[in-house]
Amino acid sequence: MDQTAPLLQKIVEAHTQLRANQPLVQCITNSVAANYVANVLLACGASPAMIDNPFEAENFTRISSALSINLGTPTTEQMQAMQISANTAQQASVPWVLDPVGYGNILSWRSEMTNELLQYQPSVIRGNASEMSGLAGNQVTGKGVDSTLDSAEVYIQAWTLLDHAECIAISGESDFILSKELNSVIQVNGGCFLQPRVTATGCALGALIAAYCAVTDVTIATLSAHVHFAVAGQLAYQTAQTVGSFNVAFLDALDSLTADQISEYANFSIIHR
Repeated sequence: MDQTAPLLQKIVEAHTQLRANQPLVQCITNSVAANYVANVLLACGASPAMIDNPFEAENFTRISSALSINLGTPTTEQMQAMQISANTAQQASVPWVLDPVGYGNILSWRSEMTNELLQYQPSVIRGNASEMSGLAGNQVTGKGVDSTLDSAEVYIQAWTLLDHAECIAISGESDFILSKELNSVIQVNGGCFLQPRVTATGCALGALIAAYCAVTDVTIATLSAHVHFAVAGQLAYQTAQTVGSFNVAFLDALDSLTADQISEYANFSIIHR
């Protein structure tokens, strides 16, 4: 029996619900990514709000459908807002995603904040292989905020992170999603090699996971966001093979993606522990 068929149907349903509900997603993200993240969420059907100061954080998190926290270029006020919003999200049962950009010994200030944020039980932790390996307690020498490891090397190491979240998502040539609910790993293939060459695609993926968490359960949300990105990347490359034109085509593909295209192009498999 094909174990992916029921999941694929749930992905299609989640995609429909995202468009129908247009969930409000609070994004505390980095200065490099903010505009792109907002555009990606709009293209996919969600409603972004980049509320990232401590004076408005609590009230806004309470009315949000989901929260995305990204530590790409943290300021002092952003750090305060992250703590307030994460705490509020936990209290108010608002699903939230933690993206520990640059986690490691070199960028210790943000890394210590990431460790503190784990107490508020994010729904999903997502990042590249080096970030996830470091967060799991391994000594990793990263290249700035870029990964020096392959995602396929890391997903076994990352099991311990399920003590803090329902899902762990590791980005790479193939993406790996660790699901506490399924007690399994889901490998998502597809996408395009140009995606990492477009600024903030990973940051936007984290925000899209949050958006999907507002309309379905955490495992399906995480998988749906990755499939949405992977299929859109494939479709975009069919018409645009250079970085600049691909960037525009990718946004268009995120926006125009249909249920039939998801069913045709989605490529994922379940790897049991």
